Amino acid sequence: MNLRSSIALTGLLAALLPTGAAAGATSAAGAVPPCGNADLSVSYRHAPGGEAMNQLYGWIVLRNRSHHRCSTGGYGGISYVGHGDGTQIGAAATRWKGHVRSYVLKPGQRLRSQIDETNAGVYDRSECRPRHVDGFRVYVPNARLSQYLVHPTTGCANTHVHLLAHGPYARP
Repeated sequence: MNLRSSIALTGLLAALLPTGAAAGATSAAGAVPPCGNADLSVSYRHAPGGEAMNQLYGWIVLRNRSHHRCSTGGYGGISYVGHGDGTQIGAAATRWKGHVRSYVLKPGQRLRSQIDETNAGVYDRSECRPRHVDGFRVYVPNARLSQYLVHPTTGCANTHVHLLAHGPYARP
């Protein structure tokens, strides 16, 4: 096949395939703007029967509250906050290894990240240094500003004690 035939074949394939598919490297999310804080609402859902052996299980849920499609996925950031002013309490959530994907969210669609909380009471008080927690600080993926969720509990002031762990955002 000569160069002229190769160019003609590439042009024919590009005309027959949906936009972005001819290059093969462009995902559906690539043509859609990224979701930002203004596009996403954040909530917490407790998993039914999600308590066992000093663990509490649930999900941080992102919902597209905008009137347009946007793309997001991967990991965000989660930590406990307190003192009535958003001061971080203890270590940020540890990230589990998981399958990271980008998703296009239509208005109203959701993604969720499973979150596990360890009861601070399993640690020695002198190691943990228990503190009242007002809630979660949640960074949606690729955001520089956070959102706040009310979630009163007890955390550990010691940043070497990891009470929170979460996975990448995925479809429910």
